[in-house]
Order: sequence, then C-alpha cells, then structure tokens
Amino acid sequence: MPRASLSTSAVVAAGAELADEVGFEVVTLSAVARRLGVQTASLYNHVRDRAELLAGLHELALGELADRIADAVAGKAGRDALIGLAEAQRTFAREHPGRWAALQQPASPTTAVSNGAVRVATLTMAVLRGYDVPEVELVHATRFLGATVNGFLALERSGGFAHREPGTEASWQRTLTALDAVVRAWPTTLDGAPA
Repeated sequence: MPRASLSTSAVVAAGAELADEVGFEVVTLSAVARRLGVQTASLYNHVRDRAELLAGLHELALGELADRIADAVAGKAGRDALIGLAEAQRTFAREHPGRWAALQQPASPTTAVSNGAVRVATLTMAVLRGYDVPEVELVHATRFLGATVNGFLALERSGGFAHREPGTEASWQRTLTALDAVVRAWPTTLDGAPA
C-alpha cells in the first residue's frame, strides 16, 4: 500500500478497516502502521497510544451507526421505527464486525459524550418516546432494548443459534415482535411503587 497522508482520522479509519477484516482485538498501533505503510512512531503524532486509537475507533463506529439509525427510522414511529432501529444495528454488526465489537467495549468518558454517542442515544429515546414510554423510564427501556438486541446479535455471531431449526431469521422476527409488545406495555411502576 502506498504511503498514506497521515491524520488522526486516517489512522482511526485504518484501524476500523483492520478491525473489520481481522478482528477488533488485534488492532494495534504497529498493525495500523503496517497497513498505512509507515513506521509505528509516525502514528504518535496522531494518536497517543493504543487506548486512544481504540477510543477513536469506538467514536467512529458510533457516528456511523448513528447515521444508519437516522436513515432507518426517518419518518417512522412505533413498531416501524423500532424495527428500523434494530435492523440498522443488525446490518451494521454484520457489515462491520470489528466496528461493532468496538461498540461493545466500555466507552471512555470522552467517547460517552461524543457526537455519535449522543445521536445514538437521542435516536433510541425518540423511538421509545413514540411508544409513550414515560421520561423517567427511558433509561430503563433503552437498556432493555440494547441488551436484547446486543444479546441476540452476540449469540447469532458466535454461532450459538446454528445447531437448531428453524433458522435465526424466524427467531429475529419474533424477537422484534416481542420487543414491540414489551415496549408497548412498559411498566411505569416497580412492584407497585412509583419508579
């Protein structure tokens, strides 16, 4: 590969491509430097260390996912928006497994308030508001939605569903139907006490 014009965004983008191709866990500064055709030391002008590289990859993935979700839920509400949100995540995870793996890592304080993170959270809460989930319950419902979708995708990716018929697509569609039903009936109290 010809020598790249280095910038922080170019270094992070190369790390993201590498993560998708060979796995998030093997992204290192030296591997990115090899990909870019430069010495590892050249990267230190753009990223401080591996942790900063991975945080940048996380932020890049959040921004890309936010774009996907925004497109998928535009002009939709209720079940259609919920399905758009979940399908956008599933498609992103399939097309960009390394970037998706980055999203499963704990976010740094900077990443947690990045534009992409804020957009993903805002879009998710907007979908839930379409169900009239009370404001005080939005965080709980968001966590439930994330845990359900992420859990399904993790098991699907690991092959955990591969040994039984029917195929996973039928289970995915039932999961989306169940998510819609649960969010429609989201509780406003816990054990009879106000939330």
